[in-house]
Amino acid sequence: MRRGLVHVLAWLLATAAAVTLSWWGVHSVLAGTAYDPPRALPVTAAGAPAREAKAPSSPPSSAPARDRSPAPAPSASRTPADTNRPSPSVSAPSASSASGHVKAYDTDGGRAVFELGAADATLVSATPGTGWSMQVWKTETWIRVEFARGTDRVSVFCTWHDGPPHVEIGTY
Repeated sequence: MRRGLVHVLAWLLATAAAVTLSWWGVHSVLAGTAYDPPRALPVTAAGAPAREAKAPSSPPSSAPARDRSPAPAPSASRTPADTNRPSPSVSAPSASSASGHVKAYDTDGGRAVFELGAADATLVSATPGTGWSMQVWKTETWIRVEFARGTDRVSVFCTWHDGPPHVEIGTY
């Protein structure tokens, strides 16, 4: 009886050591894949004095760079492997649109939030829904956020070239 107990105890210790070693190895690999949570931007109430948002000197890696060329260039995308975790695209509001109002547009594919000024707009954030991917295109006169899942597409298109910003949502 005592001999069987010693064998079981030895097996338990060896199994515990193997599980611990495996967990540490997997944990160290997966720790490098974690993403930084999105930063919250201050939202001022209507009529309240506007405070300038302190923008970082360089945009975060998840933020799309503002493209000044007329041809659309995708600035943020996700691969199917990334669909289980959100990857918001955040950019700080520009000084010219600091007096605008922030408006969110919820779609089947995700959520796009714009700061709409009198003569321009800024993308505040774009977050795809579970199982959806996202791409963002920007020019001087429009911003397009496209959510995709398989063959389904949902576009949130903000334009301001002929007047104040106007947002259209299209599903195709």
